[in-house]
Amino acid sequence: MKRTLYVVIPCYNEEEVLPETTRRLAGKMASLMERGLISVKSRVALVNDGSKDRTWELICACHRDNPLFCGIDLSKNRGHQNALLAGLMTVKEHADMVISMDADLQDDIDAMDEMVLKYLDGCDIVYGVRSKRKTDSFFKRVTAEGFYRVMNFLGANTVFNHADYRLMSRRALEGLESFGEVNLFLRGIVPMIGYRTDTVLYERSERFAGESKYPLKKMISFALEGITSLSVKPIRFITGLGFLVFLASLVMFVYILVRFFTGNTVTGWSSVAASVWLFGGLMLLALGVVGEYIGKIYLEVKHRPRFIVRSFLHDQEQEEQEKR
Repeated sequence: MKRTLYVVIPCYNEEEVLPETTRRLAGKMASLMERGLISVKSRVALVNDGSKDRTWELICACHRDNPLFCGIDLSKNRGHQNALLAGLMTVKEHADMVISMDADLQDDIDAMDEMVLKYLDGCDIVYGVRSKRKTDSFFKRVTAEGFYRVMNFLGANTVFNHADYRLMSRRALEGLESFGEVNLFLRGIVPMIGYRTDTVLYERSERFAGESKYPLKKMISFALEGITSLSVKPIRFITGLGFLVFLASLVMFVYILVRFFTGNTVTGWSSVAASVWLFGGLMLLALGVVGEYIGKIYLEVKHRPRFIVRSFLHDQEQEEQEKR
């Protein structure tokens, strides 16, 4: 029995690239269907994440012109990770497997073939992993690879050079659904699900059109989100640092007493000023890290919805068949 594939694509202000994205995906899905790898019920779900341009209009037009394309409209902008989760959870009941990818055509859609084959071979999760970073600048390459190394060092288990291009089976999606945290970092959560996994190597292309939605500032924020959402190591580092500072203070206390009783005390502004700045900085850093975790707790305990779907454009005939 042929398996149903859904491709979920979060879209935020993607009117420049969306026509080309849908054209290429239509060809790829048709190819997979002709080869008998996926069912004719397979679809592409475009998730509008509160776009301010004509993205939703284009999605509606795609749906009218070709039932292959579905549309999911969120009530407001919720961010890339929440938009991706919204798409995955919305199509979960309609699909046997779901591939998530970005709309900018940087992910190689030809890698979908191998992903599907690995799923048919028994894998529940297949990660798309970049083999090279030829299209990246030196700064982008160093910071991106450093990001993955730092994340893993701090306890956030991620797949090196993997973003959000992956295949997940329905069973894996049901496992993902059980993770209820509001602070989402899917690159770290998905490996926690378990099941049989594999990787597919591909070369990432340059963005086809439009501007990147992840400038440096947003990437730093994304990294902090991932670290604080998945690991408590930063707090443990502060605890260890505090212990070392305490030991150093004991040594200095003994040194000061020795100098006092030997009559060699000398008033020094530099040492006092340096100590004040050092310990003041350490305390502010510690408070900032602890505050970041308290903020995460604050958001989690309110249990606010991670997304709200305003409308879901789907093939009604297919829905009726599935209900039967």
